[in-house]
Amino acid sequence: MTKSNYEILGIPENASRNEIRSAFRTLALKHHADRGGQDEEFIIIKQAFEDLKVGKKYPDSLDEKKRKSKFFWGTDEEEKLRHNTLLSNDVAQEIKIGQEWIDALERTNGTGVRLFGSKELGQIELERKPTGALSIKGKFWAGKITHPNHVFMWGSMTSPYFSDNENSKTIIHLTKGTFKLMEPLENGYNIENGSHIIVDNGDIVCGNVNGIRQQVPHPTGRVGMSIIKEHFTKLEAPKGKIIAGDVRETVSLDAEEVLALNLVDNVNVTGKKIFVFGPKVSYDVFFKLKEGGVIRFYDKGSGFDISDDAILQLENGKEFFLDDLKTRKLIGFGGQDMTYEFLDKLEESSGAIGSNWSSKLSGLFKKK
Repeated sequence: MTKSNYEILGIPENASRNEIRSAFRTLALKHHADRGGQDEEFIIIKQAFEDLKVGKKYPDSLDEKKRKSKFFWGTDEEEKLRHNTLLSNDVAQEIKIGQEWIDALERTNGTGVRLFGSKELGQIELERKPTGALSIKGKFWAGKITHPNHVFMWGSMTSPYFSDNENSKTIIHLTKGTFKLMEPLENGYNIENGSHIIVDNGDIVCGNVNGIRQQVPHPTGRVGMSIIKEHFTKLEAPKGKIIAGDVRETVSLDAEEVLALNLVDNVNVTGKKIFVFGPKVSYDVFFKLKEGGVIRFYDKGSGFDISDDAILQLENGKEFFLDDLKTRKLIGFGGQDMTYEFLDKLEESSGAIGSNWSSKLSGLFKKK
């Protein structure tokens, strides 16, 4: 039998508003993740409190949640896109209100915790700590947050890539401090689908990172014709480091120092120090090493998987195929540090410069 909201909070049905509020605060402190509790329990308690504030005795059943959901699951693609775009816009507007709340606390050096986002699809909890750090809990999937201090996140970060509204795109921007995804591999938290993280002066520590490609109708409207639209997930820490897990399918990493596991399928990496710890670098992976830098591949054997289209470019434009560097035994059996100066003195890979597709890749890094 489904528990009533009164039973969830452990209070009688004739409880006063003050008693309801007091019970919620007691349970919230007990079950908050910062005190060793579980997010799921806290969300149930929070929802029971919100329901009782409007006189609702029982929580929604699963069917009721589906009926109330604004997220559209129909078979008509155009209608589904329209509904989901509207929803992402609504969520982005909620996050905009959240930003105003954060800014107000920042001005007064205050602390606080509050839920924002879509109740139907799940909310995110924002909390400004006494240290000035910002805690984000829940899946962040539309809107922009800017913060001048550390951001610690429990949850995945995605973006409404299907929408042309730039204001709804998911962006987290730190002017200083560290962005850290908390226990991402254990919890399956990812940065994905065109999300953008920028840290002006600090580091980005996360788990797996994925972009996405979308098949869309041809811009000329020709029947039966389509093109692939790329939605890059971008991580930028120009004065710090990026630490990531598997990086796959349309991703851009740009930092002073980049550390990652595997890099697969249309990944661009720019840095002064680049370290790859996994055994796989394949399918249109492009490295740009800054002057004075170093790159190393910590593979453990000759079976290191490098595709023949993976390229390393020096800042001066000189290019090498990674497969060629492996043939020269510069990559393999634990690897070795390859400095910019050392590589600059090597003979570049035959055919790397001047090929059409290589020129296009290198063009990605030119300022427009």
